[in-house]
Amino acid sequence: MPIINCQMVFASYETNSAYNPPPDEPTTRIYSALAKASAHFDKALFGNSLPKFMITWQRKRNSRGYFASGRFKAREGEAVVDEVALNPSYFVERTTKEILSTLVHEQVHVWQQQHGKPSRSGYHNIEWARKMEELGLIPSSTGQPGGDKTGQSVSHYIEAGGPFDRACDELLAQGFKIEIEDRVSATAPAKRAANASRNKQTYTCSGCDAKTWGKAGLNLVCGDCRITLLVV
Repeated sequence: MPIINCQMVFASYETNSAYNPPPDEPTTRIYSALAKASAHFDKALFGNSLPKFMITWQRKRNSRGYFASGRFKAREGEAVVDEVALNPSYFVERTTKEILSTLVHEQVHVWQQQHGKPSRSGYHNIEWARKMEELGLIPSSTGQPGGDKTGQSVSHYIEAGGPFDRACDELLAQGFKIEIEDRVSATAPAKRAANASRNKQTYTCSGCDAKTWGKAGLNLVCGDCRITLLVV
């Protein structure tokens, strides 16, 4: 996977291979777009102060993205780079602006690792929360107003007209697009489970009050009381 502005920490791809991927090659398209977005937000929101890092796609369960400090190192030499991961399974149900807000959410972790005082791995502390608010991404454990701003699992929502909102509009006005997404939504299993739950019923024996759960329309009899179970 390509490394953003990697020339300063790793040998560039062009110096090691004569192959230049065509612009319509899927890997080139998606990672070039994410690299462009990352550079745009670094300039617009962080004053070009972020260290170099690698963007990856990872399907981590129940996570739209994550930051991992010092995840990768050069095969030769001492250079290391951080990882910012995005989960493409969540792209299906989110707008491009919402996807990019996750990128900036993780960039705030990159910023804090370099310029602040991060807490334990994965924890969102008050310093991180204040930087998020400064950029117009309001921390919230629920992703909605009123949620906790700090904790192990904290999302955010976009402040209308805030710095991120304006910077993202500038990028989108340039024709920026995320052209590839996962074919299956990350919430599809949960939706299937919810639908299955709605199609099942609780059956109760009026004699001993025993209960069981099954699909609608079953004709069940209690083995002890020999009574047909009722739907409740």
